[in-house]
Amino acid sequence: MLNETELKEITAVLKALSDPNRLRIFSELMTGDSCNNELMETLGLRSNLLSHHLRVLSEAGLVTSRRDRIDGRWIYYTVDHDTAAHWHQWFSTFFNPDRIQKRVVCGPEGQLAFIPTSDLFVETK
Repeated sequence: MLNETELKEITAVLKALSDPNRLRIFSELMTGDSCNNELMETLGLRSNLLSHHLRVLSEAGLVTSRRDRIDGRWIYYTVDHDTAAHWHQWFSTFFNPDRIQKRVVCGPEGQLAFIPTSDLFVETK
């Protein structure tokens, strides 16, 4: 079972990546650092829309930013390596098909597992 903190973190990441533009931005950043101008050109997004999506990705902890050391007007964005590694591990574990177990279903069909086959057939006259 997932605790409340885990649920909030997972939901924030899934929500951040659920928008097609944010998924595109994240995918682009997985190829390496980038700046606003490059992202706008590559993805065809307006500056204000790109900034909004980058903020959401940053708030979810997926993306970090830093200013250029020579010209502070330039901001570079990157996927947080440790966070990406964490979610890679989490999703690999969460979606592992080996986790799926055979269980008796809870409805009437599941009750059949506890009824002897001979009791299922009632003779009619």
